[in-house]
Amino acid sequence: MNDSLALYEEKAELLKALAHPVRLRIVRGLLTTGCHNVGCMEANIGQSQSCISQHLMRLKAAGIVKASRSGNEVYYDVDDREHIAAIVAALFGGRKEEEHGV
Repeated sequence: MNDSLALYEEKAELLKALAHPVRLRIVRGLLTTGCHNVGCMEANIGQSQSCISQHLMRLKAAGIVKASRSGNEVYYDVDDREHIAAIVAALFGGRKEEEHGV
């Protein structure tokens, strides 16, 4: 029973990390648009660099995104893409990005 409880707690933490509109847009964008640095996200999401960076830190701490450095740039991508993509697809019912104005 404790293993089951731990699994439920883990899944709840994952959902908490996704449970913010900006974080959800970041993750969905990473999965669908190929926009992988903060500057690109800033242009697509319409939030400030500092706002996006704070949300990326939360997503990274939750193990949802990973970062890699190339020169002065930091690029982000979804870690465990298949798992996270399934969750996001379930939330949006398979709707395409264009339908949501992202």
